[in-house]
This record gives sequence, C-alpha cells and structure tokens, in this order.
Amino acid sequence: MFRSFAKTALIIALCVGAQAAWAQGSEDQRQQLSEQGRAALEAGRYADAEQVYAQLGKLEPSIAEIHATLGVIYFKEGKFEQSATELHRALELKPGLPRVESLLAMVLSEQGHFQQALPGLEKGFHQSADPELKRMCGLRLERAYTSMHNDAKAIEIVLELQLAYPDDPEALYYSSKIFGNQAFLSAQKLFQTAPNSTWGMMAAAEAHESQGNLDQAIAEYREVLKLDPARPNVHFRIGRVLLTRGTSKGDAKDLEAAATEFQQELDLNPSSANAAYELAEIYRKQGHEELARKYFQEAVDSYPAFEEAHVGLALTLLETDPASARTHLQKAITLDPQDPVAWYRLAQAERALGHMDEQRKALAEFAKLKNEQASSTRAALNPEVTPQQLDPASVP
Repeated sequence: MFRSFAKTALIIALCVGAQAAWAQGSEDQRQQLSEQGRAALEAGRYADAEQVYAQLGKLEPSIAEIHATLGVIYFKEGKFEQSATELHRALELKPGLPRVESLLAMVLSEQGHFQQALPGLEKGFHQSADPELKRMCGLRLERAYTSMHNDAKAIEIVLELQLAYPDDPEALYYSSKIFGNQAFLSAQKLFQTAPNSTWGMMAAAEAHESQGNLDQAIAEYREVLKLDPARPNVHFRIGRVLLTRGTSKGDAKDLEAAATEFQQELDLNPSSANAAYELAEIYRKQGHEELARKYFQEAVDSYPAFEEAHVGLALTLLETDPASARTHLQKAITLDPQDPVAWYRLAQAERALGHMDEQRKALAEFAKLKNEQASSTRAALNPEVTPQQLDPASVP
C-alpha cells in the first residue's frame, strides 16, 4: 500500500531544508554527508541513507529537517517505531514543517493506532496540495475507518478516492475490497433473515447468473415470479440468461424463449428500454428489419440517452433512410465518443449520403479507436444489454 517515496517532493524538500539550516559557515563533513544522504535516497539505498542521516542527526540534533528525513527513511524500511520517534522530534523542533504531520499520521496508521492517526490523515487527505501525499493519506484513512468498523466513513472515503484517482489501480483494488465485502455481508444477512422472500430469491438468482450457473438462475427467477408475477425486470433477467445460454450453445429454442421473455417484460412494463432493445436485436439478427426498427425506436423513445439503441436503430435505417441513420449515430457519438461501432456506421451513413470528406473523418476516428482498444475492452454505457458489434467480414 506504498509506492515509491524516495523521489517525491517531500523527501527532496526535507533534504534541501536540512542543507539550508547549516548553509552559513557549514563544515565540509556536514556538507559531504548531506550530499551522500541525498544521493542514497534518490537511488533507493535506504540502509546507506539511514547511516548517513543518523550521523547528521548526531552532528546537528536541533535541525528538524534531519529528523524528518530520517523519519521518512525509517518509514520506507518499515521501522515504524523509530520513524514515529524521529517525526515527533521534528515537529517539536519545527511544528509547521510541511507534510510531516501527515507522514506521522501514516506511521501511526501502520502501527495500528488508527484513532490517533485519524486527524492527521483527514487533514492530509482533504487539505494537502500534493497529489501523492493526498492519495497515500486517503488509502490509509480508508483502511483506518474499515479497521474501526466505521463502514459509512470508509465508503465515503472510497467514493472520494474514486473521484480524485479514477484510474489508480491501488485505489481501485481497495475500493473493490470494501464494496465487495459490503455486498457479501448484505447478501449473507439477506439469505439468513429472509431466504424465501422475493429479494432473497432475486439475490440468489443473480448470484447464480454471475457465476455462470444459468439453469439455477432461471429456476430462481421463476420462483420470484411465482411469488410476484408482476414484478418488473424479472422476465428481462430470464431473457438475458436464456440469450446467454442460447448464444453459447447455438440453441435457437433458447433465443426464441428469450424473445418471449422480453415481450412479456414489455407487456408488464412498456417503458422497459432494455427489453425493447434486446427484442429488437433478436429480430435484427433474424432479418426482421421492420420489427427490429420498431423495437429499437421504442427503446430510444423510452430512454433517449440509450447509446446502443441509437446505434442499432441506425443500422436498420442505413439503406432506406441514411439521413435519419446519420442523426441517430451523431447522437450516439455525443453520448459515447469512444464507441468504434458508432463511428464505423457513421462512415457508412456519410458515404450513402455522398459526404466523402465526412466519411473519411469517421473512418479515421474508427481506426484510431480500434487500435487503442485492441488490447482492452470498452466499457459500455449500459452493460446490461447486448453490445452492438460489427460484422468482421465487412470491417477493413
């Protein structure tokens, strides 16, 4: 839970501060030791740096920056008791020494003194202008609240970390642990207190679905409908499971059954854009263009920000009404500029309209996104539905 610290602004600032403290009339030995210590730190040779700064501390016991730097070194070496001693001494000598209060709070956290660490961690996370120091305080603050069983505060910090560091793998890892643990505990309590309730069966069905136990998932969803035949989204979930099973096995009966479930969902809940979209996609793949267009349009009408539905609807309009297809594709790209399928189909619409310059621009954007996403998977805006895909045979 600790990335490279030797070259951060904190440790360099402490080294420079220590040098400045004896700059006037300094002795050669002190200057030489200071340079040796700084070089050792920048190279990550902490054992060497410890020896050098321990000597400096004896030579200049009243310089706060030396104690602070030695505290950082001990911290890197996992010697938290010694680190705390040096950092306390640095703050006694110079209470306003930048960042040291936050570092001391991190040391206390590593020692398990979470209550003592909280004020410094909170201050470092919410007030520090140093992004790395803020990140490290946030991660330890999250852990402190979790260890103190203050789940509400832990989740609050997780959400703040996600906003501040959306792509940080360490922050994402610990966030997933907290959310995963909360989800597990909530599901466990649900199964213990009301396993035969609608919600207990829904949770069991979704668990089976996520684990790939498709037959068991369908059975649990059917049990939900026995208790509450009009419950929304259940027929849709059954349809999705049937669609997954039928696609993997190439079973046309499952696909037909899925279409029936999606239609039943729409009968109960006409505004279900997801069900309309999936039904449209089934009809499109079967070659029923008019029915596909009808249900894609229903999906868009129910949910105007449904990017995949705009792309699907555009495909059914490309040959008969390329201008309308172009409008829907431009809307889709506004919603998700990173969708290569939308850009490729926009190029097709521009070509059909005779807009060759626009076609080339759209193809260039498609090629760029295709290359960027070659080693990764695009996160769809609506992960609950089948994503739009291109026919490999038609793509350059």
